[in-house]
Amino acid sequence: MRLIVLLIVLSFPVLDVLATMRFARLTGIPTLAWLAASAVAGALLLRNERMSFRAKTFAALRGDQPLLLGLLDSGRRILAALLLILPGIISDVIALLLLLLPINLGAPFATQSAGIGRAFGRETIEGDYRRTD
Repeated sequence: MRLIVLLIVLSFPVLDVLATMRFARLTGIPTLAWLAASAVAGALLLRNERMSFRAKTFAALRGDQPLLLGLLDSGRRILAALLLILPGIISDVIALLLLLLPINLGAPFATQSAGIGRAFGRETIEGDYRRTD
């Protein structure tokens, strides 16, 4: 069983590069240009998501944004960036499908708050304060 899983894992990049070469031959795009553009796009996406993940995490800890939604969204973008960095058209298509998933539209995660400060989606309670000694 381990040998079968190892063969599948090792054969995917080879088959992916072969499919990329065939795609390049059909479309006329040079293979190295396709691979370089895909790797640069993946590196830029990974770099931008690193900063975005940090901001989403701090917002979730303050209670401004739900925690699980930010983690799922960042995880999907990081996985897509890694797939874009891998050479091949099949991994690029999978990465684009991951980027097109509308995860951040879901309302079921909107009620979760990770912070101890303000609660997500709630307004401030108005009132009077009086100190008695």
